[in-house]
Amino acid sequence: MLLLPVTLLALQATLCHAACVEVDSDTEAVANEGFRLGCISCKMRGEVPAIAVVNWFFKGSEDKDFNPLYTYENKQGEVLDPRFYERLDWSGSKHTLDLQDGSIYILNVTFNDTGTYRCTFERKLLYSNYEFEVNTTRVIHLNVVPKLTRGMASILSEVMMYVSIIGLQFWLVVEMIYCYRKISAAGEEALRESEAEYLAIASESKDNCAGVQEAE
Repeated sequence: MLLLPVTLLALQATLCHAACVEVDSDTEAVANEGFRLGCISCKMRGEVPAIAVVNWFFKGSEDKDFNPLYTYENKQGEVLDPRFYERLDWSGSKHTLDLQDGSIYILNVTFNDTGTYRCTFERKLLYSNYEFEVNTTRVIHLNVVPKLTRGMASILSEVMMYVSIIGLQFWLVVEMIYCYRKISAAGEEALRESEAEYLAIASESKDNCAGVQEAE
C-alpha cells in the first residue's frame, strides 16, 4: 500500500535533480518589465574542483548570426552587445569560480529583445594530474509581448498538478485511518484472547482445587 507514495517521492526527487540542468526552450517576456534568462549547468562530480566561464550570445529577428552578448569569468561580468548596455546584469552564482548558475537579467525588456539567446558553460575540471574541459550549451527562444498570456495547456497542467496533490493527500489520510483501525482491531482481538485465556486458566485452577478438597 505504501508503494505509491514512495514511487511519487522518487519521481519528484528525479525531477528536481533533472531541473538542475534544464532551461525552458520557449519563453515570453513582457515589454518594459524585467526578465531573468535562466541558464543552469550543475557539475556532475561535486568533489572535483573546477573553474567555469559563462558566455551569452544573442540573435535578434534581424540578425543573420549570433552576436556576443555577455561574458562572466573570474567573478567579473561584461556586457558585449551595445543594444543591452546599462540594462543587462548578472543574476547567477556569486563568490565562486565554479559557476553553477549562469543566468542574466534584462532590466527593461523591449520588443527588439525578441530572438534566440544561447548560453554556454565552459567548465575546466582540475584533477591532480590533468585538466578536463566540459562544454554545455543552452538555447532560449524569447518572445516579447505587450501583456503576458498563459496558454490553455499551461493552465490545465497547473490544475492537474493541484488535483494530484490534493488526491494524494486524501489518499494518505484514508490510508492512515485504515491502518489505525486495523491496529486497534488487532489490539482488541489480542486483549480478548488474553482475557479468555486467563479465565480458562482460572477456571481450570478452581476445578483442580475443588478436586483436591473432595479427595481429602
